[in-house]
Amino acid sequence: MDTGPALVSIMRQGPNLIASIHTALDDSQLARFQQHLIEQIGWCQSRGVIIDVAALDVLDSVGSKILSDISEMARLRGATTVIVGIQPDVAFAVVALGTRTTSIFTALDLDEGLAYLASSVPGNVVRRRHGRGGGPPAVDPTR
Repeated sequence: MDTGPALVSIMRQGPNLIASIHTALDDSQLARFQQHLIEQIGWCQSRGVIIDVAALDVLDSVGSKILSDISEMARLRGATTVIVGIQPDVAFAVVALGTRTTSIFTALDLDEGLAYLASSVPGNVVRRRHGRGGGPPAVDPTR
């Protein structure tokens, strides 16, 4: 049993899920993350999803495609996705790879992502509070 640090965590904050990717993931880990996150949207009846990629300094074409696919799958499940924390080098690489990103909402950081969801998703009001937002426990779906 692997007891190392979590590669990804998913937490609920009000009507939103916040998924933080803590380190680079291989393709199979990304696929498991995608499946688990989409399942959590239904389980939590989430209206918004934030994916924090600030820890990533590299994102290949597969990773870019999976993030784009997550955004589309979440939309089909009734949730708006915002990708936050994209590093400058990652932004350059995504564009250079030709990944279509016009349907993906982005924000500089978590606070801006939450503000975007609060202003653009009907009924999505997040009250700031300390601690976790309740719901399912934070998990590492990559294991």
